[in-house]
Amino acid sequence: MKQEIDTLLQETLERVANTDDFEELERLRIHVLGRKGEIARLFKKLGESPAQERPALGRILNEARARLESAIKEATSRTTSVHLDASALDISLPGRLPYLGHLHPITQVGMEITAIFQRLGFEVVEGPDVELDYYNFEALNIPKDHPARDMQDTFYVTDNIVLRTHTSPIQVRVMEKQPPPVRIIAPGKAYRCDSDVTHTPMFHQVEGLMVDKDVSFGDLKGVLTIFVHEMFGPEVDLRFRPSFFPFTEPSAEVDIQCVMCRGVGCRVCSETGWLEILGSGMVDPEVFKMVGYDPEEVTGYAFGMGIERIAMLKYGINDLRLFFDNDLRFLEQF
Repeated sequence: MKQEIDTLLQETLERVANTDDFEELERLRIHVLGRKGEIARLFKKLGESPAQERPALGRILNEARARLESAIKEATSRTTSVHLDASALDISLPGRLPYLGHLHPITQVGMEITAIFQRLGFEVVEGPDVELDYYNFEALNIPKDHPARDMQDTFYVTDNIVLRTHTSPIQVRVMEKQPPPVRIIAPGKAYRCDSDVTHTPMFHQVEGLMVDKDVSFGDLKGVLTIFVHEMFGPEVDLRFRPSFFPFTEPSAEVDIQCVMCRGVGCRVCSETGWLEILGSGMVDPEVFKMVGYDPEEVTGYAFGMGIERIAMLKYGINDLRLFFDNDLRFLEQF
């Protein structure tokens, strides 16, 4: 049996030394060292040897197994390194371009909206996300007992501090610091306790304000008509529909021709052929009084829109939550 062990050891070591094929080494390891391999067979055969010879034969067999395990492991490591080095040094291989990210679709649409109004002469201003109740509501003609507060679904930090429900507080802050004329847009995040396929607790808005002498509703219609045609195309019709907002009077919703059915009527527009995109109106004189403007001397208009809403209509998306799921298969389309 000792001769059989020596023969297996020498033949296997020779085969290991003469191959640089990883798969061949793995087959050899299984054949010699596997659960049903040659070493296992010899251990079973050890029981047939005379009792006085078994200790010596067992020691020889264990030493042989250890040498073979070490030799195969070393050869496998060497073979793997050779292949890796060869790949690393192959200068003919094509280069791998790193993945490049891009702007989120909400960011893209927000920048497009901002650029349109900047071309019309509006200045971009920003303000705090955590706002005083006074600026978020009271200065906008929404006192503490006003029913319009129920429309806002507000996140309250304290009784007098809120996460802003719109970016309109920025308009108040600007008017407090700056005499007319004022022509600004206020893009930013807003927060409301609402979440479904068309609402999310955090969303993005762009609000606009124009204050000067002799500003009319006709000026508002002209600016928003230009915006709609710039954003959705000159062939898209729009209409102004009477509505209510506490800080504007008169107030109007702006609807555009359904971008899905082109006004024919479909499920998206509830068969009306129209889709609401923003709210607008003439600034209420009470708001001017709160900031120290004389409503007998100046007039103004204001408007506000949700960026997500504009993006959904622009790209034909029916679920707002897709913008926030961070699924690259969706985001890579933009």
